[in-house]
Amino acid sequence: MIDLSTVLSNIAKSIVDHPEQVSVTEHEEGNEILLTLSVAEEDMGMIIGKRGKIAKAIRTVMRNVAKIDDKKVTVEIK
Repeated sequence: MIDLSTVLSNIAKSIVDHPEQVSVTEHEEGNEILLTLSVAEEDMGMIIGKRGKIAKAIRTVMRNVAKIDDKKVTVEIK
């Protein structure tokens, strides 16, 4: 089984300037997982990207990784 929170954390840490401030919380209900990504305020623009393109790409990657374990994932960025 793949640890989705670790995958999301590693993706976010590779993008931001302050990787030590990246945190991911996980809430699982049955087959659905809610991942909440928190980053430093000054890194928020890097995670979201122009017109949300990076955030959308992160969500797409996470959905595809979750499919391996037949799970559904939602990524919330705070």
